[in-house]
Amino acid sequence: MEFEHVTFDLPHGTFHALQGGDPDGQPTIVLHGFPDHPPTAAPFLAELGRRGRRVLAPWLRGYAPSPTEGPFDFASLTGDVLALIDRWSPGRPVELIGHDWGGAIVYDVSVTAPERIERAVTLAFPHPLTFLSRPRLAQLRRSWYMGLFQLPGSGWIVGARDLALIDRLWRQWSPGFSLDPALKAQLHEHLKASMPSPLEYYRGMLRPGMLAAARRLTQPIKVPLLQLHGADDECILPQRVDDRHRFAAPHAREIVPDVGHFPHIEAPEAIAERIAAWAR
Repeated sequence: MEFEHVTFDLPHGTFHALQGGDPDGQPTIVLHGFPDHPPTAAPFLAELGRRGRRVLAPWLRGYAPSPTEGPFDFASLTGDVLALIDRWSPGRPVELIGHDWGGAIVYDVSVTAPERIERAVTLAFPHPLTFLSRPRLAQLRRSWYMGLFQLPGSGWIVGARDLALIDRLWRQWSPGFSLDPALKAQLHEHLKASMPSPLEYYRGMLRPGMLAAARRLTQPIKVPLLQLHGADDECILPQRVDDRHRFAAPHAREIVPDVGHFPHIEAPEAIAERIAAWAR
């Protein structure tokens, strides 16, 4: 299934995206996480298209070729997605899927403008307040990179030796999975053009905008939402906290066996089918 490279002139600048799938299908927007971009998920996007979806996967703010300048607070990132929905699907609510940081944005969009979302799916990311409320020691050990990214010069560290740290994170977070060499080379090219902007997402966690987002996220989510988490995820551990009070619409959480932090890239057909079955 072919996907075309398209652009959208939004208030923050020109955003780039991959577009394809069923032209008459359910409009579905897929938001990538760190350290990633849309082309690595091309097989997953195609599987969504085969299941009756018109798919759009943008490069988020901070990721070239989309604008790399900030700010990077939740309100700005959510604003980009809402502006994109207005341009791409003005007359119909979208299915919104997000991985990692893309998942965090999905939660914020869902509480900010639930009328624009038909249903939502998050991959490898729990509700942000659940993630922040009771960090386990095992999770703190795995989150060491968040502290590193706060340091001056961390952009140089990340970019050193042909993004060796990025490759290390992929290996650690999804044990047993290796990204296709051509896709990895393409990802490296885009990340090199983006650095250090992707790190600003983590630095924004310690800035005032995060407090405003936390207040918004205390509202129960009124959008049907599916959470999928890889059983072998070595970046963000599956949550053990009962947080059903954060959801005021149909909600499901599933642990997917035999995949790590990038479930939609590791098992695109299986993840697309889980999403389609839940939507049905």
